[in-house]
Amino acid sequence: MKSDSKYSFLEAKARLEALCAVQERCSFELQKKMNSWGIMQEDSDALLAHLITNNFLDEQRFAVAFVSGKVTIKKWGKVKIKRHLQQKFISDYSINYALNTIDDAVYSNHLSSLATKKFNILEKEKDAFKRKGKVYQYLLSKGYESDRIRSVIDILS
Repeated sequence: MKSDSKYSFLEAKARLEALCAVQERCSFELQKKMNSWGIMQEDSDALLAHLITNNFLDEQRFAVAFVSGKVTIKKWGKVKIKRHLQQKFISDYSINYALNTIDDAVYSNHLSSLATKKFNILEKEKDAFKRKGKVYQYLLSKGYESDRIRSVIDILS
């Protein structure tokens, strides 16, 4: 039976190693990539095992890099980050480990600056209750915890 695979086993192995060398990846992403290439399940399992064994693929390392990027660049909160990692089928242990690497001072600073910026943008809103509600909703959509949002909004108003 002829395989409809886009790449041979060795070509796929080289491509996957190159992908992992450039940027941290998770097994879910690589599995999707191999499925799009038409690689059979047995071969994709062997390729994933090879990548893990040779330290090209590490779930915990991926989770830490993902968290670092989302906190630093996108200024996401822990709730949103956790949800996105769960969608990539990262283990709870790795997610919690990665979330614990977040510097609390930096995290609080991001929350405060986002809240202040949004408050200033909404200065035309005369109703203070609506203004607080809009800021609260915005920060909630960024993935911050409601108790932290409330305390920041109380300080600002």
